[in-house]
Amino acid sequence: MKVTIDSIPPRSDARGVVFEPVDAGTLAQQKNFHTVITVPGAVRGNHFHRQGTEIIAVTGPALVRYREDGEIQEVEIPAAAVLRFIFPPGVSHAIQNTGPEPNVMVGFNTMTHDPEHPDTVEDILIEPRTL
Repeated sequence: MKVTIDSIPPRSDARGVVFEPVDAGTLAQQKNFHTVITVPGAVRGNHFHRQGTEIIAVTGPALVRYREDGEIQEVEIPAAAVLRFIFPPGVSHAIQNTGPEPNVMVGFNTMTHDPEHPDTVEDILIEPRTL
């Protein structure tokens, strides 16, 4: 399975923005859900999952870097855009907030999160900055 990237059209009005990161069928397959708010310049991820498939929807502006088949790819997410990434097991990924405000990432995984036996393996793709 290869990395999949889709644009999610956000809907906005005077109250803010809403987007649907997955459909009902995909949601039923997930065993973990997490929402992440990342401060400007911070990096999330820098890991891969041994067994789980991870789906993330990221609001821009952000940089997503991933390693697939030994090749590093970069995707810049512009401000006001939302992209969904599906990372199969073994694909390293990192997300950096490149904007001036906190951004939002919504994540799902096919594996239950177990802090005693994590499914993640560190792989630095974006060097974290000291904040």
